[in-house]
Amino acid sequence: MLTRPPTVPTNPLDRLTGAGLAWGEGTYARFAAPIGAIALALYILLTAATAWIMPDANWDMLPYLAVAEEGTYPDPQALHDYAYSTVKAGVSAADYKTLTDDGGGFRSHMAENAADFHSLLGMYRIKFLYAEILSGLSHVVSPVEAMRLVSVVSVLLFGVITLIWLRSEGALALAPIVGAGLIMADFGDAARASTPDLLCAALFLGGLFAYVRRREAATAILLFLAFMARPDNIVFLAIFAMLLIAYRQKAWGALAGFAASFIAYFAISHWAQHPGWWPHLWFSTIEQHYNMDGFEPPFSLAAYLRAFAVSLLRAVTMNSWVGVSVLALAGWFALGRAGFRLDRRAGILLAALVL
Repeated sequence: MLTRPPTVPTNPLDRLTGAGLAWGEGTYARFAAPIGAIALALYILLTAATAWIMPDANWDMLPYLAVAEEGTYPDPQALHDYAYSTVKAGVSAADYKTLTDDGGGFRSHMAENAADFHSLLGMYRIKFLYAEILSGLSHVVSPVEAMRLVSVVSVLLFGVITLIWLRSEGALALAPIVGAGLIMADFGDAARASTPDLLCAALFLGGLFAYVRRREAATAILLFLAFMARPDNIVFLAIFAMLLIAYRQKAWGALAGFAASFIAYFAISHWAQHPGWWPHLWFSTIEQHYNMDGFEPPFSLAAYLRAFAVSLLRAVTMNSWVGVSVLALAGWFALGRAGFRLDRRAGILLAALVL
C-alpha cells in the first residue's frame, strides 16, 4: 500500500518552529534530570519567598501565639492582650480588622472575651512542638516573624526531602510533574498559612522516606516529631502499624514511632487539657462553641455521620487534595500496568496512606 511522504513545510516560520521544537525535545531528553531538579527547586524557592513576603493572616495565629507564651503570661486577660497586641503589630490594619471583627460573630466575641478565648487553647496547646518552636524563636525575631520563619523552613525542608527522594529513585526527570502536583494540592496556600500543617508534612515526608530507605532510627524520630507537630497523625500511625504487623513486615522504626506517639498522646492530651476528640470535632465541624471549659456534648452517631458527610463534601468541592490523590492513584495503577511494581515495604505504606 502506497503512502504519501511526509510533507516538508515550505513556510519559513513553520520550519523555524519545527526546528525549535526538535531542538527543545532533544535538549530536554539529554538534560531531563538537571532541568527537572532546577525547575522544582525554583518552585520551592519561590514558594518559600512567598511565604515570607505575602503570608496569610488567619485567626489561628492568635491562639498559637498565646500557647507559645503561656508561661510568661499566666493570667488569661494578660495572655489575651498579649496575643491580640502581638498580631496587631505584625499584620496590616485590614488583616487585623478581619481577624477581630466579623460583625458580632465568633471573632468579634473572642476579641472581647479573654475567658472564652482561653478556654479554646487546649485544642492548640496539644500541638506541642509547634508551640515550643515559636516560643524559642520569639527570643530571636518577633513572634509573627517566627511563624513566617517556621513556614519558610518547612517549605525548604519539604523541597529538599522531595528532591533527595527523587534523586535516590533516579526520577529527577519527573520533578516538574511533582511540582505540578504540589501546585494543584495548594502547596503555596499551605506555605503562607501560619499553622503547623506544613511543618508536620515536611517531618512526615522525611519519616516516610527514611522508612522506604530502611533507616529505622530516622523513621522513628521523624514520625514521632511529625506527631508532636500535629497529634492527629496518630490515626495514620495506628493504621500503618497494624498493616506492618498484619503483613509481618520488619520495620521497627515505624513501630517505635507509633508506640512513642501512642504513649505521648495521652500524656500530652492530659497536660494540654485537651477537651477530647469528640468536643474538638464538634467545634471544628458541627458548631463553634464559644467556651470549651466543661463542654462535653453526648456522642451522637447521626451527628458524627453528618459531620463526616459535610467534611467529605467540602473536601470534594472546595479542596484539591482529593483530585490530586485520585490522579496519584491513577498514575500508580498505570505504572503497575506498565510493569513497574512497588516492593512489599512500599506497598504497605501506600495502603496505609490510602486508608
